Amino acid sequence: MIRAAIISPLLLAACDTAQPDGVTRFAPDYRGVQTSLLEGDLVQFRVAMTGARDGRDVDDYAACAAAQYALIRGYGFARHLRTKVDEKGGVWSADAVYTISPSLPRGLRTIDAEVVVADCAENGIPTV
Repeated sequence: MIRAAIISPLLLAACDTAQPDGVTRFAPDYRGVQTSLLEGDLVQFRVAMTGARDGRDVDDYAACAAAQYALIRGYGFARHLRTKVDEKGGVWSADAVYTISPSLPRGLRTIDAEVVVADCAENGIPTV
């Protein structure tokens, strides 16, 4: 009986990250974007964040950066080539490569830059 009394407060302390309604809140901290023009229309984006739920959140952050970069350069579209996602000590990072183009490129993973930037703003994801 005494053992249960000692363990219970420790278990409750471990659950302290949940809100009163029992739902853990998504609280991302976006740590910036590094952009490198590799060659022609090939661009690399390195992003980092904490508070990601999983790799999709940091991948979305990279896509937002790519979309804004395309618009800054006067292009309307981007095509995703690859993303490498990593997590160390709670810091999620992504190394993504996109091509940017003035017209819709061929391929399955294309993005309309204006639509994606608007979606990023609506979801509170910063861009370049």
